[in-house]
Amino acid sequence: MPEPMPKPMPKPLIEARGLHVAYPGRAVIEGLDLALPARSLTALVGPNGCGKSTLLRALAGLAAPRAGQVLLDGADIARIAPKRLARRVAMLPQGPIAPEGLSVRDLVRQGRYPHRPLLGGWSTQDADAVAEALRLTKLEDLAERPLDALSGGQRQRAWIAMTLAQGGEALLLDEPTTYLDIAHQEEVMALLRRLVDERGATVVAVLHDLNQAARFADRMVMMKAGAVVAEGSAQEVVTPARIAEVFDLPVIVAPSPVDGAPMAIPTGAGA
Repeated sequence: MPEPMPKPMPKPLIEARGLHVAYPGRAVIEGLDLALPARSLTALVGPNGCGKSTLLRALAGLAAPRAGQVLLDGADIARIAPKRLARRVAMLPQGPIAPEGLSVRDLVRQGRYPHRPLLGGWSTQDADAVAEALRLTKLEDLAERPLDALSGGQRQRAWIAMTLAQGGEALLLDEPTTYLDIAHQEEVMALLRRLVDERGATVVAVLHDLNQAARFADRMVMMKAGAVVAEGSAQEVVTPARIAEVFDLPVIVAPSPVDGAPMAIPTGAGA
């Protein structure tokens, strides 16, 4: 019986071509090419310091490349005005901080900044976008609560709601589950999965947990030393050889008893 043909990748929304990004005295990404499909959840994985967060910042237009370009729907983002770009691409950095006492609704309202004229008032469109973001993240009943009174998972959902209020096609998140317990990690990842499946969002997330990425992502991009080592489905990326190469960790890979997604299990041979 012939093996099933791999599913074609949807049309890319964001592309990096020949991307070089450096900080003073140190090159982080050199000559990177990557296409990120629309209406999909893509997980960026790899060891600490491999360039995942720098790549995410470059994709959002927050880190200027030394060479190469980032394209949004085929247009070079360097030629797109920052406020206009923010209407289409929203980024949530790791560990964002809000002023003390800010309510959930007030935080989510901040997401409308790219849409508002300098001296303009609050529009019906702004109000509708905030209401929709609260609904999608299931925060309607908590809208008037102070952000610092929420649980970790609720707080992270509030930040995601703020980025949703921007109304862009792409949502870029840097380690959205870091510092959360396992229940709140599931809460956040289920939300991202729902945004893709029900709203057609394009989500790119830096994740540390390989097994979590394999469960929730449509595609995985594995990085090492500023380069893409592997990309594709979880079955294509999460392999013993790749994990040994990138993380220097011996593992066995077995299908999850819940959904069949590949699970990497350290063997302890390197201990």
